[in-house]
Amino acid sequence: MSTQFSSSSVSRGRPGARAQTLPIAGLLALAMTGFVAIVTETLPAGLLPQISRSLAVPESWAGQLVTLYALGSVAAAIPVTAATRSWPRRSLLLVAIGGFLVFNTVTALSPWFWLTLIARYMAGVAAGITWGLVPGYARRMAPPHLQGRAMAIALVGTPIALALGVPVGTWLGELLQWRAAFGVMSALTVVLIVWVIARAPRLSGQAAGEGPSLAAVFVTPGVRPVLLVILAWMLAHNILYTYIAPFLALAHLTHRVDVVLLVFGVSAIGGIWVTGALIDRWLRVLVLASLAAFAVAAAALGIAGTLPMVVYLAVAIWGLTFGGAATLLQTASADAAGPGADTAQSMIVTAWNAAIAGGGLLGGILLETTGVGAMAWVLLALLLTALLVAWRASAHAFRPGRRVRG
Repeated sequence: MSTQFSSSSVSRGRPGARAQTLPIAGLLALAMTGFVAIVTETLPAGLLPQISRSLAVPESWAGQLVTLYALGSVAAAIPVTAATRSWPRRSLLLVAIGGFLVFNTVTALSPWFWLTLIARYMAGVAAGITWGLVPGYARRMAPPHLQGRAMAIALVGTPIALALGVPVGTWLGELLQWRAAFGVMSALTVVLIVWVIARAPRLSGQAAGEGPSLAAVFVTPGVRPVLLVILAWMLAHNILYTYIAPFLALAHLTHRVDVVLLVFGVSAIGGIWVTGALIDRWLRVLVLASLAAFAVAAAALGIAGTLPMVVYLAVAIWGLTFGGAATLLQTASADAAGPGADTAQSMIVTAWNAAIAGGGLLGGILLETTGVGAMAWVLLALLLTALLVAWRASAHAFRPGRRVRG
């Protein structure tokens, strides 16, 4: 069945209206929002020496700019999503984007480390709002049989940011200094605000008292298995992503970190394209295949991680499986939660950011105690756990067959 794509397929005048085509321009505005969120989160990592010198703090302190952003996202995800469920979707999106504009600008201009930390925390709050909003917004823009594809388009900004945005932002910071890099992000958000106003559809929020409570969503059949798969899968991913340099040292590829991450990013873009094309018919198969392939890649790193070709191949497989992960897991969560999809999404944001923090912590402990060689086997154990949970959760989560639910 061929699908016609149109940027005007959703009526902006009727909240909640759905057409039989996809509003590409509106979905790409959501993708750009995700791009801004990811680049804003990771930009300090490549500019720590500059930030450290400019704000007169040790690099270890400057690194907390990333930590505070993640903490803001975790803190905001559930309570802010619950408090804003009744807000019109486009208005809430503009609030989140406005947060990036304000707090990236403060970061660019701040002469004080304490003020910069506050700005980074608040930018993380804006990100928590973003990730709690975007998947549900994208689903409501599309008819039921195209919701998976709509989410794939709306989330494509994440792998693009990982593949291109972060290296370009780091290069820009090195060329024009770190404050200019954050200034460019602020300018980009101005363009994004105009884009959202022009092309994102007006969709209503939930009426006060409508929809199940947080506790009711948590115990909804299928939601907890999805959350458990997210924790295990993303914990494995973040251990590898955070400590990729020690992995590469085994194959004498430390000087090729940029190339390896580019392979990962390009493969991730390919993964989200495959996911977008197949998710509405093969969600369960894609989840199981992604986990199994990532497990094979982890085993390959454990067995032959000293061989450069094995490393490149394993990284390509890893990227391919990660590219569609957010779309697959958020779609599975929304399908399981039904009318509580937005609330379930806030739980996903919390679980996802907990896995980011946990990956850094657990990976650091492993590096200091057992060495990098043992990490691959920890990844394998986590991935096999996620695979087992996903395999067994076929009744309510990761259901077989074509998706038919709205």
